[in-house]
Amino acid sequence: MNNIDVLIVGAGPTGLVLALWLTRQGVSVRIIDKSQGPGETSRAMAVQARTLELYRQLDLAEETIEAGYKMPAMNMWAKGKPRARIPLENAGKDISPYPFVLVLPQDRHEKLLVTRLETAGVVVERQTEFMSFREEGEQIVATIKTPGGQTETCTSTYLAGCDGAHSPVRHQIGSDFEGGTYNHLFYVADVLASGVSPANEGHIAFDKSDFVLVMPYGPENQYRLIGTVESEEGDKQQHSFDDVSQRAISGLGLSIKQVNWFSTYRVHHRVTNHFRHGRAFLLGDAAHVHSPAGGQGMNTGIADAINLAWKLSAVIKAQAPETLLDSYEAERKGFAHQLVKTTDRVFTFITAAGGFADFVRTHIAPSIASQAYRYERVREYLFRVISQTTMSYPDSPLSEGKAGEISAGDRLPYIAMGETDNYALLRKIVWQLHIYGTATEEVRNWCDRHGVEWHVFPWQDVFEKKGFKQDTAYLIRPDGYIGLVVTEGHVERLSAYVSRLGIQRALLLRH
Repeated sequence: MNNIDVLIVGAGPTGLVLALWLTRQGVSVRIIDKSQGPGETSRAMAVQARTLELYRQLDLAEETIEAGYKMPAMNMWAKGKPRARIPLENAGKDISPYPFVLVLPQDRHEKLLVTRLETAGVVVERQTEFMSFREEGEQIVATIKTPGGQTETCTSTYLAGCDGAHSPVRHQIGSDFEGGTYNHLFYVADVLASGVSPANEGHIAFDKSDFVLVMPYGPENQYRLIGTVESEEGDKQQHSFDDVSQRAISGLGLSIKQVNWFSTYRVHHRVTNHFRHGRAFLLGDAAHVHSPAGGQGMNTGIADAINLAWKLSAVIKAQAPETLLDSYEAERKGFAHQLVKTTDRVFTFITAAGGFADFVRTHIAPSIASQAYRYERVREYLFRVISQTTMSYPDSPLSEGKAGEISAGDRLPYIAMGETDNYALLRKIVWQLHIYGTATEEVRNWCDRHGVEWHVFPWQDVFEKKGFKQDTAYLIRPDGYIGLVVTEGHVERLSAYVSRLGIQRALLLRH
């Protein structure tokens, strides 16, 4: 397994998705992980709509949905009383082809990804540890330790560090990991329980500074709990479920029948200062960690992987200059900082101590949530934020132009059209041109001449409601984001954009 295109260190969801997307594009990979197998315990539970949209490219969305559980609603409790119910079914019906919150524990998710990767002919090398690397000219030379304890050398064109918050790849690169750690000790547990109602919905309960998040999934009476441990010893002692704060749990009427597994952890909020160093890249928890508020962590790592995968493929195949890879850090680092700030505010609110904070959590917040969620615009806004469909790259070097309400760097707005939608065309990992209205013969000829896939959608009133401007051309990137918006001088602007980025040959890719 030498002389491969990309060596991937870490076989969590981020590394597995990177391997899948690269393999699909004909890029050779080697993926190693020092663990014995996929994780049996995990904190990540939610697979967001944006992740499912991208999974559609590999026909992976439906399989993921079938393996998970669509959460009907989330209930807010305060001091043993139900205060608000927030429906989640079809919350984003006009926003995404996947307008729901899907619950799928990370351990099950990983096994699904591993199976799909094996079907593609790539096997994760377990008990194989990354030791060090160096750059030699146009290649990476990495030293790894095999399951038998021997060391070997692996050469690759690029290195991807998907190896978690304590990333050895990041440590060798020398990137900082600035941020902090919350004071509370948290737990995650998989339990069999009864007593909470409705039994098939999610619940978050507050009692003073104590809280518990309860999420049903899979078999009846099986729940995932996340909450706080009350202990002055902190990390210094081994904890069990007996150390868990019971106030919020008791307030729900939840009766724990069996604890299948239990783990404690500290919550951090950190972002590395460099997502790229030469031929080495950092993704997922190796690049950024934050609180679990909103179920964003795993999905953010997956978005890192897909953002980088199509760019690596284009550069490795000499379809684009290496400068294209600079856009990975430019796009993902800004989003990571924004996400850490948002989740930090939410998490601080959830865990803050004191009488005033307790009053806000148990009285004011549930009342506001209950009233606000009655309005469709509020429901849509919350769905967009949580689902990561608002994620955009307006300041990216790949983003150019604006028309109407849509700017380059935005995710292509979703439009349902009868039994299909405009996202059905994004299954291919290719650049493509969309025109909502009428395309001139000159534009069609340009696309054909340059090998660009193009699609014209006869104008409908709904397009304007979605922010499109009639007869405007939108050049869509392989990951479904808009690279260029052109209202006039279409051919000249398209040619200039393609020339500026040096992606003439990348437009010819077909997958």
